[in-house]
Amino acid sequence: MHVRTPEHASFASAIDTFCRSKVGTRAQRDALTRNGTEAHSPALYAQMAELGWLGAGIAPEYGGSGGGMTDICIFTERTSYWMAPVGGYVTTAVSAGPYAKFGTEAQREKVLGGITRGRVEAISISEPGAGSDAAAITCRATRTPGGYIINGQKTWCSNAHFADHILLVARTLASSSRHEGLTMFCVPAGTPGMDIRGIPTMAGKEVNDVFFTDCFVPESAVVGAVDQAWPQMMAGLNGERLILAASMLGRGRRAFDDAVAYVKERKQFGKPIGSFQALKHRIADLATELDCCELLVYRVAAMADEAPDRMLPREASMAKLKTTETAKRVAIEGMQMLGGYGYALEYDMESHLRATVISTVFGGTSEIQRDIIGKTFGL
Repeated sequence: MHVRTPEHASFASAIDTFCRSKVGTRAQRDALTRNGTEAHSPALYAQMAELGWLGAGIAPEYGGSGGGMTDICIFTERTSYWMAPVGGYVTTAVSAGPYAKFGTEAQREKVLGGITRGRVEAISISEPGAGSDAAAITCRATRTPGGYIINGQKTWCSNAHFADHILLVARTLASSSRHEGLTMFCVPAGTPGMDIRGIPTMAGKEVNDVFFTDCFVPESAVVGAVDQAWPQMMAGLNGERLILAASMLGRGRRAFDDAVAYVKERKQFGKPIGSFQALKHRIADLATELDCCELLVYRVAAMADEAPDRMLPREASMAKLKTTETAKRVAIEGMQMLGGYGYALEYDMESHLRATVISTVFGGTSEIQRDIIGKTFGL
């Protein structure tokens, strides 16, 4: 793994040692996830919180260990490689950014402090009619004495069913510009008028519809500037794309290593199938692509650490596009190399495929990433 300092290397090594011990086998992971039906283990997450790892990227005054995007990417990549069931981390890390940059002191103490102690956070932007077109948000927050009344529906909200708060983006002002009149709100779990309903997927319990019916939140729930959430949201999405890229770098690496291990052991026609040129060259191509992804992810992370206020839309979209598409390709190729076993639940390859195939959709589709990259060249 490409790291910048001895401290980063030590952090990665500590995560590897912990995960090898705690989730290194299928039996260990199954015990923590009800035989693979849950994506998040509160018990394992709590142990990581005690080690101080969940505070990576969070300022010490809120209980964090400091550091920056490189630390977040290292943690995300290594836990993804080991298939550690800490599915709540990505949305938590993504949500932390807006609170750190735009939140009030009280919000930072509550949310960021909670994250370092093992609490999970979620962010809700997408709606049935506002996915790739995020500016089409219609969920409405109407000003009322002392706060706002929220009405509308959100969808594809990851981890809302066990998050402490949902960082909600809602429309607070009708404007001729669709990018104006949006506001971020911190909505605590259990707020009256908020109804969370799971969406069944092939990956199990991960995403949700969230319905708001006359849901009241106080003025203190506003995160950042009223009616000015668009630039706040864009800054957060760039961070999300990089974090998702790090996650898929880890999962892609794991799928690759599992495939290599199999083709070294599986024999046909009297020799390991990995010795055949068709597979040997396929392995070579995938290894090269993964190394390119690694260099790109950590280069962008370093750029973010050097200038935290830079938006980096081109670079973040490149990292997300390249890494998710590569991870998906690795899993598909890995399934082909394993033959029927790649389809069997006995092996992890089918899980790698399920995890990677959706990665080119969430956090902005590959088509949207290409569009963003093109726009940065004035196209």
